[in-house]
Amino acid sequence: MEQIKLRAMRITKETSLKNFLVVSLTNTDSVVALIEEMKPSLVIVDSIQTMESENVAGFSGSVGQIRYATAQFVKVAKGLKIPMILVGHVTKEGMVAGPMVLSHMVDAVLFLEGDKYSKSRILRSFKNRFGSIDEVGVFAMGEKGILEIKSPEQLFLSKNGNKTLPGSVLIVTLEGSRAFLVEVQALVVVSKLPMPKRVASGIDSRRLELLLAVLQKHTQLPLSSMDVFVNIAGGLKISDPASDLGICLAIFSSFKNIALSKTVGIAEVGLLGELREVPYVEKRLKEAKKLGFTKIITPSNFKTLKDVFGSIK
Repeated sequence: MEQIKLRAMRITKETSLKNFLVVSLTNTDSVVALIEEMKPSLVIVDSIQTMESENVAGFSGSVGQIRYATAQFVKVAKGLKIPMILVGHVTKEGMVAGPMVLSHMVDAVLFLEGDKYSKSRILRSFKNRFGSIDEVGVFAMGEKGILEIKSPEQLFLSKNGNKTLPGSVLIVTLEGSRAFLVEVQALVVVSKLPMPKRVASGIDSRRLELLLAVLQKHTQLPLSSMDVFVNIAGGLKISDPASDLGICLAIFSSFKNIALSKTVGIAEVGLLGELREVPYVEKRLKEAKKLGFTKIITPSNFKTLKDVFGSIK
């Protein structure tokens, strides 16, 4: 144990961090013994899938090893009242890699999501044994590390000054219980291909196909010979149905080459071209008005997409 402590202190000294002890160990029992002796104020295990013990058969990452390691860490954390963070790997689908027993044994499961080409990071809670999972944290990865963003609009709204360009419309999306404005950008150009392109970034491509079919059927927009590109600014990925109207308005704006200055769309679009109510409308309206947007389109003032487009000059 003394050799382990000396090695940990040497690594800590090399990192030039005070009150921060780095231990390069994968043996569960040795780490637990070190925690019991030193009683730190916080423990971070990175990662739980690499921990193993001779008391359990199997390789690191197996069901038995993960169950044993998690049980030992939970026991020492609750016994000494030390907060502990167990970092785990995720699959390409965004789920916890390996056995789901890990999710069942801990008090909270948090996911830190983000694209490697975008600086935005969103912290979501998928389980909280002692509270709500509706809250989310919005962060930005910068040169000095990850920083909290108290006004998410500074990440997801483009900085064009007072100039609004065709193809840009704002939506109010919900992440957990937080509402914030996001810019939807669309580009519609004449296609030279037998099958025009439909490219979606930040939204489901199948949802884009559906909305394009609704636009062609109920508003007579000739999009069958057009390449359509839709992007959610800031690298955010959304699945909120309330974004439907904003996507349609952005496509219309680009096709007609009409700038929709400070326009916010909040509605789901049905297959019949009707505008449908979405949850938490009041919270969305409050967020849009707080930032000075007054031209807000909702199902309360328009019933169909055709009515919305007819009011735009």
